[in-house]
Amino acid sequence: MTTTYAALLRGINVGGSRKVPMADLRTLLADLGLGDVRTYLQSGQAVFSSGHGDEESLAGEIARAVDKRFGFGVDVIVRDHAYLRAIADACPFPAADLEPRQLHVTYFSAPVTLDRFAEIDQEAALPEEFRLGDRALYLYAPDGLGRSKLAEHLSKPRITKGVIATSRNWNTVVKLVEMTGG
Repeated sequence: MTTTYAALLRGINVGGSRKVPMADLRTLLADLGLGDVRTYLQSGQAVFSSGHGDEESLAGEIARAVDKRFGFGVDVIVRDHAYLRAIADACPFPAADLEPRQLHVTYFSAPVTLDRFAEIDQEAALPEEFRLGDRALYLYAPDGLGRSKLAEHLSKPRITKGVIATSRNWNTVVKLVEMTGG
C-alpha cells in the first residue's frame, strides 16, 4: 500500500543560509525511491508517496540524505495525509475568519504536554493564544508571527528541548492537506 506524506524540513532557505534548491530536493527524494515528489514554496515542504517505512524512518532517511548531499544537518518531520487533515480539522481557532498570517501550526516530532509551557503566562500574552493538539501547537498571533511575543517564548530552546519543532502558516497547512490528498 502506498501512502502520501509531507516532509517538513526545518530551517532551510531562511536568511540566505542552509540553501536547498527545491529542484535538488525533488531529485534527492526521487533518488531515495520516493514517488510522486512535489515541493511547495522554498521553505522546506515536500510531498511524496511511499510504500515502505513509517513517518519516523522516512524522516531519518531524508535527514541523512540532505546531510550527505548538502553538507549540513536538517531536522525533518514526516506526516501522512490523514494526520495533516486531522490537524487542520481540529483547529481550535476560527481559521475561516482569520487572515492566514494570523494562524500558525507548530508540528512536533513527538507528543508534548502543557507542562512544557508552564512558564508562559498565557493571560499576559493576550490577545495572542496557543492551544495544543496531536503533536502540534496552534498559535493565533493577530499581528503576525514576526511581531508575536508569544511565538518568541514558544520557540525558546528550553521549551522545544528534546523534540523537533517546525512551524507553518495556515496557508501552508491547508496546501499540504490538499497536496497530500491526491
